[in-house]
Amino acid sequence: MEEEMKSLIKVGVSTIISVSYCYLLPPRIKSGVYRLVSIIPVCALLFVLPLFFSFSILSSTSAFFLSAIANSRLILFSFDQGPLFPLPSNLFRFACFTCFPIQRQQNPKSQYHFSTYVFAVKVAILVVLLYVHNDMTSLHPALLFCIHPLYLYLLLEILLTLFRILMTIVLGCDLEPHFYEPYLATSLQDFWGRRWNLIVSATLRACVYIPVRRACRRVLSSDHAMLIAVFGTFVVSAVAHEVVFFYITREMPTGEVGSFFVLHGVCTVAEVAVKRTAFMRRWPVRPVVSWLLTMGFVNVTADWLFFPQLIRSNVMERCSNEISLIIDFFRRNLSPSDQLHF
Repeated sequence: MEEEMKSLIKVGVSTIISVSYCYLLPPRIKSGVYRLVSIIPVCALLFVLPLFFSFSILSSTSAFFLSAIANSRLILFSFDQGPLFPLPSNLFRFACFTCFPIQRQQNPKSQYHFSTYVFAVKVAILVVLLYVHNDMTSLHPALLFCIHPLYLYLLLEILLTLFRILMTIVLGCDLEPHFYEPYLATSLQDFWGRRWNLIVSATLRACVYIPVRRACRRVLSSDHAMLIAVFGTFVVSAVAHEVVFFYITREMPTGEVGSFFVLHGVCTVAEVAVKRTAFMRRWPVRPVVSWLLTMGFVNVTADWLFFPQLIRSNVMERCSNEISLIIDFFRRNLSPSDQLHF
């Protein structure tokens, strides 16, 4: 545990120095390739830093914050795009918008409205699932089929919502939500584009979708360019998730997670193409039917391709043990016998 704390300090100091450099020097360089070249060494370092940890919970969190979020935003910043443009007013705000999965709210009239009652219900359901999760082996497979996706969604939304509320207070500005009731999605396009992990979706849209679509429109029609850009975005997401899973499990990629996102990319492209046909415009699918099909497809494919590697690697059990070790470490070091008495 002591070695893990030392690694945490090393990663934290390295990140602060790297972000400070990006705030001070690159903005003085004209946006474009030259600024990108000045930032590439930092991106390479942020890509490596999560490997300093042996705890899955620390390596996965740092991989998401640094290797995924920070790197993509710094690349966008090289071309005067993304959350870092225009340049934040001070280094602290620059560091927050670089490393953390937060983004200033673009539309004050957004349809999203935070409900304390709904959030409390989600917390209560997660508490129940945490108790159930400790005895997964005795549960019927049909229950596991529903529990895994629900558990992941509630855990991510509750943690990220609490983090967003904290950063809203600290930064004094409204921030975009991370989720918009994904369980109400009536299509794959609706699920991935407008409801699930919206901060990552916005990053992929700026880093992959828009540049690919713009490039393809030079030689293809607008519709074909859009479909290729959608599929390309899912392919990049597949590669990114395989890398994050490597940080978590420290095992060679099996291709299952990547296949999950590639499959969803193919099906999303097919869905968009079918919606544009005259037949579907004349006889659209009822919302209830499309909701059942969407949720069924997401859950079936997730249990088939997304979760098996995490289950085989006992990631949840390892994370629970690591959290207990971290709590015990701070409890020992902050015990009354170790504190100063006046």
